[in-house]
Amino acid sequence: MAEKKLVEAITSMDVDFAQWYTDVVKKAELIDYTSVKGCMVIKPAGYAIWELIQKQLDDRFKATGVENVYLPMFIPESLLQKEKDHVEGFAPEVAWVTHGGLQPLQEKLCVRPTSETLFCDFYKNDIHSYRDLPKVYNQWCSVVRWEKETRPFLRSREFLWQEGHTAHATAEDAEARTIQMLNVYADFCEQVLAMPVIKGRKTDKEKFAGAEATYTIEALMHDGKALQSGTSHNFGDGFAKAFGIQFTDKDNTLKYVHQTSWGMTTRLIGAIIMVHGDNSGLVLPPLVAPTQVMVIPIQQHKEGVLDKAYELRDRLSNFRVKVDDSDKSPGWKFSEQEMRGIPLRVEIGPKDIAAGKCVICRRDTGEKYEVALEELEAKVAELLPTIQRDMLEKARAHRDSHTYVATTLDELTQVFTEKTGFVKAMWCGDQACEDKIKEDLAVTSRCMPFEQETLSDKCVCCGRPAKKMVYWGKAY
Repeated sequence: MAEKKLVEAITSMDVDFAQWYTDVVKKAELIDYTSVKGCMVIKPAGYAIWELIQKQLDDRFKATGVENVYLPMFIPESLLQKEKDHVEGFAPEVAWVTHGGLQPLQEKLCVRPTSETLFCDFYKNDIHSYRDLPKVYNQWCSVVRWEKETRPFLRSREFLWQEGHTAHATAEDAEARTIQMLNVYADFCEQVLAMPVIKGRKTDKEKFAGAEATYTIEALMHDGKALQSGTSHNFGDGFAKAFGIQFTDKDNTLKYVHQTSWGMTTRLIGAIIMVHGDNSGLVLPPLVAPTQVMVIPIQQHKEGVLDKAYELRDRLSNFRVKVDDSDKSPGWKFSEQEMRGIPLRVEIGPKDIAAGKCVICRRDTGEKYEVALEELEAKVAELLPTIQRDMLEKARAHRDSHTYVATTLDELTQVFTEKTGFVKAMWCGDQACEDKIKEDLAVTSRCMPFEQETLSDKCVCCGRPAKKMVYWGKAY
């Protein structure tokens, strides 16, 4: 009875996807709620995923010349006010510090919602000559945004992220870095998280406050909603002019720097859950699974079984491997391993030992393999990359089968009434059409993909000549 109940404790994703998500996050022990609404405890199982994301992303950054720094978490109000669009964009979400101890502060400090203004203040004193450029800095930190509606990982009031902030001598260099980092993000999502993404540019309505151009990677979740999974912004010289960041160029004239910023957050953990999870819980891609292999002894009270399980663990030390030697029943352990998304489990019992074999089970497909004990390492080394690859292909097939085309407003309306997913449709470039679609259908433009297609020559909304093909969707 107890074994059945563990899995029953998850609401089916087809019945209530939002509740399924909350159940998985709680039952897989990724987070706990706290006494501050919208702020979460990231528990060891959740934080270990973030550590693997952080390490692999950081390695990729450093391979492109990025250096890590750390700036303060407080921003003086006067500094935040310097770039008009930027402050307007963030004002509704800012948390303010008004007292230091018992004394009122002379100037309010905001807890950073993002650090553009701090980096600008720093750069204006740090950059003097073309020889000081480029500055390619990144920081790993937390930020605070006072969101009204919160959901673990997807939208919390404090979240962990990285924010890159770079300064360049030319507009071309800044644009090249903006695109380069978006490509780093896209490759990371596909190769490490097994999550296919659409790369493109945000419309002016949807771009970052203060940016000239915002580029995004958009992923499709299992329920057909989009998730913005990483953004890269080209600021041009707008911030530089607002903050007075100038340098002496080779021709001995003063010029303004061109800047970029780019970020990815703990929201990626939510994406992993919603792209790969199923009704048994998490399904983790091997590259971000804190435990890649769980060895489960069967009838572990019998002589030699536990010793054999530990021996197998030691033989698999090239992987992230554990033994579940708790006193729970094997069925319970299987359910728990499935709930936590561990890619492979190895079952070993007295009969297996006598026959010189074990059973390996894949979390993603449920497939079981009988494997001779001497071939265990080779089989695990073969299966983990196979799972990683198969998970990406499965996610890509799901996305592609939930991507539709609309050439008229009626078609667009019909698709969003009857289905969930991405819809590709042409757009004239006029914000009035974008606003109308958002208002009528409760969907947003996700991006204008780099890979443009001509689906028709008319805007899906007004029928005038089309300029861009856009991905539309409901989003988190």
